[in-house]
Amino acid sequence: MPVWLELAIRLLAVVAAFLTLPLIVGQAEHKVMAHMQGRLGPMYAGAFHGWAQLVADGVKFVQKEDITPRAADRSVFRLAPVIALLPYLVVLLVIPLGPHGLVAQSLDIGLFFVLAVVGIGVVAVLMAAWSSANKYALLGGLRAAAQLLGYELPFILSALSVAMAAGTLSLSGIVEAWRPWWLLWQLPAMLVFFTAGLAEIRRPPFDMPIADSELVFGYMTEYTGLRFAFFLLAEYVGIVVIAALTTVLFLGGWKGPFGLDDQLGWVWTLIKVFAVSFVVIWVRVSYPRLREDQLQRLCWLVLVPTALGQLVLTAAVKVAAGD
Repeated sequence: MPVWLELAIRLLAVVAAFLTLPLIVGQAEHKVMAHMQGRLGPMYAGAFHGWAQLVADGVKFVQKEDITPRAADRSVFRLAPVIALLPYLVVLLVIPLGPHGLVAQSLDIGLFFVLAVVGIGVVAVLMAAWSSANKYALLGGLRAAAQLLGYELPFILSALSVAMAAGTLSLSGIVEAWRPWWLLWQLPAMLVFFTAGLAEIRRPPFDMPIADSELVFGYMTEYTGLRFAFFLLAEYVGIVVIAALTTVLFLGGWKGPFGLDDQLGWVWTLIKVFAVSFVVIWVRVSYPRLREDQLQRLCWLVLVPTALGQLVLTAAVKVAAGD
């Protein structure tokens, strides 16, 4: 197969995943929340189990008027939703789905690349907040900046722990080095990574930048129609990305039971990704929003010390093992 054709197929596969997986997670969130909270509305659109709820939401967003505030910085305002989406699309390029190079672009420094690109999300939030010319949007953007800059540290430290254990920054290499007993050894790092990941994508209970009861809708207050839908899509893509990274780094990626990793590796990866995504939805339904002081206290007094302790433990084990 020509190189250009193989590259085109890989890119098309990533774009297809980018467009479909978040929609599946969004539909699942409608249904999970409907069951857990006794919501009737999402169970009726389209008759059978409310299958058309997500379609109805999409049609609603398309029909809404696209409004740009008169005092807004128009170019920055319109560009912010695109910047919110692009980092996650780029990250999906380097996440391995299965063994033997089943990844759009394999990088020896894949983990370093992913951590650097995911951090760009705060730029889109600040762009939206500043350009909206709205005090509620600006307050939401400042809250987001404080939150994301704080939680970036435990997010990176916990990922470095598993990279040190594997002895590589390659995402595929980390999966290859992973062993089942890492589920216990790296459990604190996984919990820190998952929690900080929720804060990175501003999911409840870490949704202070939005806080609709206080800030209307935070940095998204002035957005309507498709631009607002792009921000929501970025949130669901973020869920997929955080779930995929948790799977690859801490849950063994494509490794599964029955010794069929070569044939079913991609299936195990998707099962784990959807399982972690379900936990993300479950956390949203189960816990109230954290106050700003609680949010920062959790970061600096719990997550950062835990991540540093896990890093020290990993280094000690590697030294004792002679690695």
